[in-house]
Amino acid sequence: MNPLETIHAAARFVREKLGGIQPVVGIVLGSGLGKLADEIENPLVISYRDIPGFPASTAIGHKGNYIVGDLGGKKVIAMQGRIHYYEGYTMHQVTLPIQVMKVLGIQYLFVSNAAGGTNLGFHVGDLMIIKDHINLLPNPLIGPNMDEFGPRFPDMTRPYDPTLIRKAEDIAAREGIALQKGVYVAITGPSYETPAEYRYFRAIGADAVGMSTTPEVIVARHSGIPVFGMSVITDVAHATDDEDYVTDGEAIVKAADAAADRMTHLFKKLITIL
Repeated sequence: MNPLETIHAAARFVREKLGGIQPVVGIVLGSGLGKLADEIENPLVISYRDIPGFPASTAIGHKGNYIVGDLGGKKVIAMQGRIHYYEGYTMHQVTLPIQVMKVLGIQYLFVSNAAGGTNLGFHVGDLMIIKDHINLLPNPLIGPNMDEFGPRFPDMTRPYDPTLIRKAEDIAAREGIALQKGVYVAITGPSYETPAEYRYFRAIGADAVGMSTTPEVIVARHSGIPVFGMSVITDVAHATDDEDYVTDGEAIVKAADAAADRMTHLFKKLITIL
């Protein structure tokens, strides 16, 4: 099947499982952030492995399920684990779950990730609203344009919706949730960043670095879907100055899990007022 046929075949399979449920919000849960899925009421779990044409999620902390149900008074479809380019998949496979959610009718996309803080003012456990990004991964729109999704050259002036950002900041201020705001840079991975790379990312304007998210945001914006993004800072650049420091994947997942409650609370409150 060509990419367009794969998208629609997968969407038909998922739609049949939904039994008439119409999700309004799509959510992507990053490394160690699957906890939000536990908050979804009346959950229907669909394994990626059962969906025609879907790749399997193999990264640490990614269970590989769609979870459909109720959150913040809205019908949501959450990705409990995403697909990464470093797993050896094509960009079409990486973004397939987002395009399927578009066909299913989502009106908003919320994305989250665990990221390294390149901003020297960041600390482990900080929540960072993504205000913009730098994409150093292959662009997922390369190839024949899917006209039914969007234009050949989509505008990326405001990849993260300013209205959603303002609402999230208002909620955080009322709820006493401390937030950072910054630029996320996406790289291929799977190796973690060297100290020199951290300095480079900071020099080009990035506050946080990770191995995901931007492809999903690009295809969402191509389809006209407003996006809200958040990074959980799970390690920081200045720690690499310690000669004994080692970036540890398990420690990153634990740090993300520790911050997941605050992110979950903020996501729920924001979804409630959509």
